[in-house]
Amino acid sequence: MLSIVVPCFNEEEVLPYYRKEIEKTLSALKIDYEIIFVDDGSKDGTLALLRQYALSDSRLKYISFSRNFGKEAGLYAGLKRAEGDLVCVMDCDLQDPPSLLKEMIETVESGEYDCCATRRITRKGEPPVRSFFARMFYRLVNHGSDTQIMDGARDYRVMNRKMCDAVLSMSEYNRFSKGIFSWVGFNTKWIQYENVERKAGRTSWSFRSLFYYAIDGLVGYTTRPLEIAAWFGIFFFVLSIIGIIFIIVRKLLFGDPVAGWPSLVVIILFCSGIQLLCTGIIGEYLAKTYLEVKKRPVYIEKESEEDLLRK
Repeated sequence: MLSIVVPCFNEEEVLPYYRKEIEKTLSALKIDYEIIFVDDGSKDGTLALLRQYALSDSRLKYISFSRNFGKEAGLYAGLKRAEGDLVCVMDCDLQDPPSLLKEMIETVESGEYDCCATRRITRKGEPPVRSFFARMFYRLVNHGSDTQIMDGARDYRVMNRKMCDAVLSMSEYNRFSKGIFSWVGFNTKWIQYENVERKAGRTSWSFRSLFYYAIDGLVGYTTRPLEIAAWFGIFFFVLSIIGIIFIIVRKLLFGDPVAGWPSLVVIILFCSGIQLLCTGIIGEYLAKTYLEVKKRPVYIEKESEEDLLRK
């Protein structure tokens, strides 16, 4: 059986299109399946639609959170609920083409690969600024981490049961699925495709939310920022020693008084800024540790189709 995990947040407009496309694809594949929609605290009519779907077809299931916990929590909840021999993760905005499912399933069923994942080779339709920072993120995280994340990687993938269980064994609170999928290893085949724009509705991913998501990825899978902070400290310590020696030598040889308070103020402000940057880097790692130690649940389930069917 194939389990498909679909996180949703305010996707009322696109869900009917998604259901039509995915059911057409799965019907052609003639495979037993279940689709697990995860409502991440939507404010529109998403939950009402999911209730209708669950009542109309027993293969369509859903989980609804008590509030918005984020896409990562949605993926984790869906994977925990999935019962299939093969598990697929995909978005419902149709930017993850259902037409690729046939090749992905056949790749994993062949036994040569444990996972078949997808990556975008173009970012057509995205703002240039967002594309630039996305490329920079992949360069930074891959440069400073043993866990290599494919540039343009999507969450859209099909895994066998063993890999899915390995992903679930990582029950950390601060989740970054692209890093987790890479960290657990297993043989993965990558399928490339050009960027596809949303079928309907608006994305909930603003530049700000993507920026914080990137920070989570960097903090979760590389300690290089901490090393950079340490090197900043060493550099300015050496620079200060050189400056002290220069001032002493100039005074002894030329008798020049030490002057120039504007330049001194600029230097103090610059060094203070570097100190605050380094403190902020350390604070980010400390904050993530603080949240992990609390051992809070990754999500809280409010209802599912099982509750609906009991009524």
